[in-house]
Amino acid sequence: MQQEHPFAQYIRIIGKGPRLSRPLTREESFQAATMVLNHKVDPIQLGAFLCILRVRTEDPEEGAGFVDAVRNELKLPNDIPAIDLDWPSYAGKARQLPYYLLAALAMAASGIKIFMHGASGHTANRLYTDQALAELGIAQSTSLEDAALRLKKGNFSYLSLDKISPVLQEIMDLKSTLGVRTPVNTFARMINAFNAPCVLQCITHSAYRDIHRDCADLLGQKRMCVFKGEGGEIERRAAKPVNIQYLIDGERFEEEWPAFLAPENAAHDTDMDITRLKKVWSGEDCHPYAIAAITGTIAIALRLMGRATSCDDAHEQAETIWANRQMDTVPYAE
Repeated sequence: MQQEHPFAQYIRIIGKGPRLSRPLTREESFQAATMVLNHKVDPIQLGAFLCILRVRTEDPEEGAGFVDAVRNELKLPNDIPAIDLDWPSYAGKARQLPYYLLAALAMAASGIKIFMHGASGHTANRLYTDQALAELGIAQSTSLEDAALRLKKGNFSYLSLDKISPVLQEIMDLKSTLGVRTPVNTFARMINAFNAPCVLQCITHSAYRDIHRDCADLLGQKRMCVFKGEGGEIERRAAKPVNIQYLIDGERFEEEWPAFLAPENAAHDTDMDITRLKKVWSGEDCHPYAIAAITGTIAIALRLMGRATSCDDAHEQAETIWANRQMDTVPYAE
């Protein structure tokens, strides 16, 4: 009789059927993810595992265990600077330019240390952070050590997922084979490799709101918020009200922020001319959508960090940060 593969037990737990299956515990998820990260899983098993989780929707304990495993495998540098904000960027943009990046750069220019991480190319016909950085002349970090060095010298760094965890990038790239996104699209956003006290999260589908917040709570995250952003990126949709769910030192609460941009200024960008980003930064292009997306995103980040007492206070500070940027040069351009 053929001996059962060690990973089979985890597929059985989640895939035994509607009555007998159950989510993995945090420890089970940690063990399963550790096997995946160390290439100790058959490709057929990996595909089955990923698709079952995708169909059923990930559980917070499964997410926490998966993140535990990823963090356990990270080769972190010895001297990591204190980071203010962890900023995942994995969705890409299809209807508007990535104005969130200008928001992050303006915040960095004001003294806030931001570690941005993400992936690109897993969904066709989208603009990703690495493309926008290249257009702005900003180099990506080449490793966690390089990211830490850049953050010591300045206040912004972007590192792609393949430099954080090549295996996770390989799994994310399976979308073209499986036909659906994998749980890595959810779990990678939660890694927070440098243990920033504040984490921004964004969703496209409302079902993932609680997963992010519950998982952050299990991981002991001090401050995080999650909201529905433009195209799934951390970017305020200013023409629509936004519900922001917070986790602050274990306390959960929500805020409903009103729309502040006329709908006629929020039409989809059919050109997606990435060269406009420099013009928006320099003040040459002052399209209402761009400015509202930038200041609205900054406002949410400031509120999360506890630097603003209300929506109005956050917006006022955000407008000041944007107005005080050095318009003649993009930060960290080389």
